[in-house]
Amino acid sequence: MPDLKTNFRDKTVEYTQLLSDFKILLKENGLKFTIQREVILETLYNSNEHLTPESLHNLIQEKFPNLNTGIATVYRTLSLLEESDMVTSLSFGAQGKKYELGAKSHHDHFICTVCGVIIEFVDEEIEERQRKIAKELDFEMRDHSMQIYGICKNCKTK
Repeated sequence: MPDLKTNFRDKTVEYTQLLSDFKILLKENGLKFTIQREVILETLYNSNEHLTPESLHNLIQEKFPNLNTGIATVYRTLSLLEESDMVTSLSFGAQGKKYELGAKSHHDHFICTVCGVIIEFVDEEIEERQRKIAKELDFEMRDHSMQIYGICKNCKTK
């Protein structure tokens, strides 16, 4: 039986390092470091969910009601973070993208097509098999993602 780990939050980058990298990224792109942008990064870092821009915006509004953070700022910041590989996204067609911070260990996803729940998992046998196939095909693998779509346990029992 493979060693399957699910729903983990192994943060491989400390927040202070992530924040430092973010400030450099902003400067390189001619953008100012603002409290709104920092709150977006911090909320992503502390979240255990895959967030749409709207759900991220709502979380920020709930947690920081006196901070004026516009949805456009959330979209622009997510776009910048994704372009720099600091966040990754999963596409859900008409439902849009859901984002997660890229500062944690590699993992794959089960995605329920009924309720949209995302279950993270790690399986070293799958990872090893992917490396072996890449080597056999003389392919230099730099990154990869696996998304498995189906119906979760809760939706199957309904």
